Amino acid sequence: MTTNQTDQPAVLAQDWLKLLADYRRPSHLRSFGELVWTGLPFIGLWIAAWAAYQVSFWFSLVFAIPAGLFLVRLFLIQHDCGHYAFFRSRALNDWVGRALGVLSLTPYDCWRQAHAMHHATSGNLDRRGIGDVDTLTVEEYEALPKLKRILYRLYRHPIVLFGIGPTYNFVIRNRLPAGLRKGGWRYWVSAMGTNVGVIALFAVLIVLVGPGPFLAIHLPVVLCATTVGVWLFYVQHQFEETFWEEGQAWSLQEAALKGSSYYVLPPVLRWFTANISVHHVHHLSSRIPFYRLPQVLRDFPELKGVSALTLWESLKTPRLKLWDSERQRLISFSTLQRLRQERREKSGAN
Repeated sequence: MTTNQTDQPAVLAQDWLKLLADYRRPSHLRSFGELVWTGLPFIGLWIAAWAAYQVSFWFSLVFAIPAGLFLVRLFLIQHDCGHYAFFRSRALNDWVGRALGVLSLTPYDCWRQAHAMHHATSGNLDRRGIGDVDTLTVEEYEALPKLKRILYRLYRHPIVLFGIGPTYNFVIRNRLPAGLRKGGWRYWVSAMGTNVGVIALFAVLIVLVGPGPFLAIHLPVVLCATTVGVWLFYVQHQFEETFWEEGQAWSLQEAALKGSSYYVLPPVLRWFTANISVHHVHHLSSRIPFYRLPQVLRDFPELKGVSALTLWESLKTPRLKLWDSERQRLISFSTLQRLRQERREKSGAN
């Protein structure tokens, strides 16, 4: 971490929501502008990738990969819609979010509910399970039988987390209201309506360009977008000095400040990721439109020193697998092995 996690801003955690209230009002002009200058380049790059495919599949990737980054940004606009932060109208947020859900392969109403649960329970050891990267404590892991330990290790392997997992989650798992199947008819309508929209869109594109070119172009776009999206979600909560607590020790504001990172990215990556890297502020006040988050950091520079994570530091986070409640940090399997060895040596000495 670039700063010590114990360094706290002068303002108490519970007071931030009141201080940030003035930043919550979206500008319709700015929001429509963000939608246009994200959506049009995405369409243009997709068409350019199709034209390049006539020359070479590899040449088409020059345009398909950036198109994937624009798709990430469209998903993050959908994300703001899900928090009712992008437009002043609740209905407009919902319908733009549902339309973008067809592009992102994400049923909007299902995702919005699961994501709201993530915000309400982030960092709470007693309420894990929905909208999170599954994380076990050291004690829970050591209590597992051998087979379940192996499965957990496989789940937390980078190839699964950032390769197989994103594709499975967006392409397959999202086709049903995952985790919300007993939550009422609207989640089934959301999932099935999105599926119908996806099939209709893909059918039109296949008719226009052919099945082979469609798969060759759109598959890299989706793979790029889903992998980047899951990586962002991972590093925003899975860093060494993050926050996990149980019972009365947990609070929403403390979890936002300590358990959500400020991912310090270069300007171009901040733009493509719609400032979601200012994640601790987003968790403090999720109704702030993404384009106002940099203004919060300018007005409250003390927030730049809270849970800051550089790009280089983030590359080391995938080795962290387990929450060590005693040391209040995420640790790797190798660290666990070392701690076990120290315990054995201490026990032998006694």
